Amino acid sequence: MSHAPSQPTDLISELLTGMRLHGVQYRRIQTGPNFGLGFPPKPGHAYFHYLAVGTAILRGADGSQHRLSAGDVVLLPRGEEHALLSGDDLPVQCLETIDAAPLGDAVSGIDTCPSTHAVPSAVLFHGCMVFDLGGMQGLSKVMPAVMLADGNGTQFPGLLPMVDAMKREVCSGRIGYAGILSRLADAVAAMIVRDWVERGCDGASGLVMAMRDPRLSLSLLALHRDPGRDWTVEALAAESNISRSVFADRFQTVVGTAPLRYVTELRMQLASQWLTHQSLPIEVVAERLGYASQAAFSRAYKRVIGHSPGATRRGRALASI
Repeated sequence: MSHAPSQPTDLISELLTGMRLHGVQYRRIQTGPNFGLGFPPKPGHAYFHYLAVGTAILRGADGSQHRLSAGDVVLLPRGEEHALLSGDDLPVQCLETIDAAPLGDAVSGIDTCPSTHAVPSAVLFHGCMVFDLGGMQGLSKVMPAVMLADGNGTQFPGLLPMVDAMKREVCSGRIGYAGILSRLADAVAAMIVRDWVERGCDGASGLVMAMRDPRLSLSLLALHRDPGRDWTVEALAAESNISRSVFADRFQTVVGTAPLRYVTELRMQLASQWLTHQSLPIEVVAERLGYASQAAFSRAYKRVIGHSPGATRRGRALASI
């Protein structure tokens, strides 16, 4: 069989196409000249900040600092604890303890600007959401804790019109602006992740290296496009146009796990996301992923995830109450 030489790029495109930010909560925040906002750790989530007006310092849990100006976008893909401040030595108040006013579906507003100030000193759009990379979920573990994009710089040539649109939506507060902002946030986050991948992922190994490998990327692309196929090592090797033994050794060396173990883990990652975010019945998920019975699927799911598919469904139901 023949494959186009651009398959590694196709695999990265597949990653970006499948990426989703499932909104948990959005906030439009405006402040006075002095502020300190704390954001607690949120495992399994990502933080997204867009600074529309003013300046701020982003301080990580390790004390690292990033100075932000209007137009900057920050993605924290691992949901680590951090703070946004107007100055180095200001006290920090946890954002979740500040009263917020509902502004629409899944969005609220926080205003800490003193009444003595005619206009706020800083205006930002903040989101905390599940960072869903589909079958590439393992990439989030090797991403930087803080991914910063300068909306006014040249590194992201398509970013400026997007952040301009975000600024208009944040500042105008027009009907339906929360939904528009969330879609813009999806696109901006995808651009940030794409840039990280194109720059070599900061030397990260494993799956990232496999995505850029001209042979392994062929089998990974086929697998991610059809995870429910009855995959064998021979079938995966055939997609890469190399022998079974060479493929198995190369995959183990680069990715760090055996090919069929990777297949199972990918399926369970997808299953968890489908059960959690799409509310698919367990039997439908099992069928999509190529399992002959729901019992076989449930055993594999518990072995990889640590609990049953039913527990995942119940956890989602409790979270929605």
